[in-house]
Amino acid sequence: MDPQDETAPLAERSDAARNRARLLEAAGRLVAEHGAEHVTMEAIAKEAGVGKSTLFRRFTDRGGLLLTLFAEAEAEFQDACRSGPPPLGPGAPAKTRLTAFGWALIERIGTDSDLGAALARELPRERRYLSKTARDYHRHVSTLLCEAGADGDHDMLAHALLTFVNIDAVDHLRHDCSVPVARLQATWADLVRRMVAAAG
Repeated sequence: MDPQDETAPLAERSDAARNRARLLEAAGRLVAEHGAEHVTMEAIAKEAGVGKSTLFRRFTDRGGLLLTLFAEAEAEFQDACRSGPPPLGPGAPAKTRLTAFGWALIERIGTDSDLGAALARELPRERRYLSKTARDYHRHVSTLLCEAGADGDHDMLAHALLTFVNIDAVDHLRHDCSVPVARLQATWADLVRRMVAAAG
């Protein structure tokens, strides 16, 4: 067997990985500079220095690219929830962690410069709801409700809580109803308190 034949797949995978990283970096820069709603696939390919065909081969469409970028943008927050310092991470009571989770998420949605929130606004609703990020957040909230001793269907209660901090709902309350972030955070804390009150 030709030794080059054995190294070709490895080289191809390496090139693909480099192209993927280059495309995501370029997309992240453009979204940060111009806003996700103004970023096109053509602009991303040009910024990354690759052909459009390479971009579409890696991500199929704009939604697929934004979904991947969204997952990467949320990774740091997810790590903080899973293994960061309390009160967001382990080491604090479940009720306290759940309250901190909602407060942090609401604050991020209310921050215009937050990349994850900006990308979420551009994702089609069904893609956002079915994303791994959304499933991970639901699992996190459901687990904390269970650990806090909340009475009821933890799975459905988690859906109810997350509906309140859905980006569409928070944007509507902030912009159309003039509800400040602090009031939204206080309401989240009240919802958590009511759900786990029976465990008190």
